[in-house]
Amino acid sequence: MAAPREAPQRRPFGRRFLTDPARLFQHNAWDNVEWSEEQEASAKSKVQENSSQLLPQDKQEEYEVNAKRYWDDFYKIHENGFFKDRHWLFTEFPELAPNRNPSQNEDSVCECSYKEESNNEGLGSCENGHCTLETRAENQLNLIKSTPTFCTEELAPQKCSELNQSCGDYPGSSASYRILEVGCGAGNTVFPILQTNNDPGLFVYCCDFSTTAVDLVQNNAEYDSSRCFAFVHDLCNDQSPFPMPDESLDVVILIFVLSAILPEKMQCIVNRLSRLLKPGGMILLRDYGRYDLAQLRFKKGQCLSDNFYVRGDGTRVYFFTQDELDDLFTRAGLEKIQNLVDRRLQVNRGKQMTMYRVWIQCKYCKPAAPQP
Repeated sequence: MAAPREAPQRRPFGRRFLTDPARLFQHNAWDNVEWSEEQEASAKSKVQENSSQLLPQDKQEEYEVNAKRYWDDFYKIHENGFFKDRHWLFTEFPELAPNRNPSQNEDSVCECSYKEESNNEGLGSCENGHCTLETRAENQLNLIKSTPTFCTEELAPQKCSELNQSCGDYPGSSASYRILEVGCGAGNTVFPILQTNNDPGLFVYCCDFSTTAVDLVQNNAEYDSSRCFAFVHDLCNDQSPFPMPDESLDVVILIFVLSAILPEKMQCIVNRLSRLLKPGGMILLRDYGRYDLAQLRFKKGQCLSDNFYVRGDGTRVYFFTQDELDDLFTRAGLEKIQNLVDRRLQVNRGKQMTMYRVWIQCKYCKPAAPQP
C-alpha cells in the first residue's frame, strides 16, 4: 500500500488571537495550537493534583469486572444521540475511501469537522469526563453474537470460526478491500464509510464490547448486511474469535477506543489486531493525548493509575503520549507512517468559552511481504 498523503494543514492558531477576543470568537476551532510554557506547567500541576489520590484496589477491580455493564448503560441512556457522524474521517484518513477524489468537497468536509467537534453547548460541560466527540466503548468481556448458519450447536464458537475461515467462507470473504472498526459504538464511523466509499469490493466489519451498541448498529436503517458485519467482541480475551482470518484486513480503525482499555492489556490487543492485517495493511488511530481538557477536569478520587481515570458513569479513559503509542505499535511489528499531536482550541461562542483539546493521530503499517 502506498504511503498516504498527509491531510492538509489548516491555519495555525496565532498568539495575537489570545489577546483579541473579537477575533478569537469568530471561529469554532483552531488546529495546531502552540502551548506556552506556563500553560503546559499548569496542566502538569492539575494532573499531579487530580492523580494524587488513587482509588483502592478493590474498587479498581470492580470497575474492570463490571466494565461491560457500564458501557451498556451508557448506550442505553445516550443511544446514538451522543456522538456525531465523523465525516471528517476522510480528510484525516483518506485510506477509508481510497477511490474518493481528495479535492472533492474538501473545504466543506473541513468545515464540517469543526462543527461536529465543537458543537456549541455540549463542549462546555464535559460531564462525567465525556466531552462531545469523545468516543466510546472499551473492548472487553463478550463473545461474538452471530455465528454462521451452518455451524452446529455442538461446535464451540472458536471451532466454527476456524472451520469457516479454512473453507474461505466467512462474512466479507469475497471482498477486495476490508475494513474493521474496533469499538464501533452506535456506528458514527461505520455509516459515513458505507455512505462515502462506493467501492463494490468494500466490506466493513465493526465490533464493540457493548451488546447495546452493536444492537444500535444492526437496527440502523443504513445497516446493509451485504456490505457490513457488526458483532459483539471481547478484544481482551485471546479465545474470543474474530469472524475473519489473519492477514485479511486492509485497515483497522481505532477511534477513541484504545484509551478505554486497561493499560496493561493494550499491548496484547495491538498484537492481535496487527495479526489481522494484510502485509501493507494499516492501523489508523485517533485518541486522547496527555493534558487534554477531559484529563484536566477530573477531580481527586477518580484516578486509577498514572493518566488512567474513571468517569462518573463508571467508564474509564487513558491519556497517551506519542512515545507510548509508538512503542505499542512498533512492538507489534508495525512501521510508523504518522504519529502527531493535534492541540486544538475549541470555542463556544455562546458562552464565550475556550477549551483546549489534545488528540494524537497515528497511522502504522504492516511491512509488505518480502519479494521471492
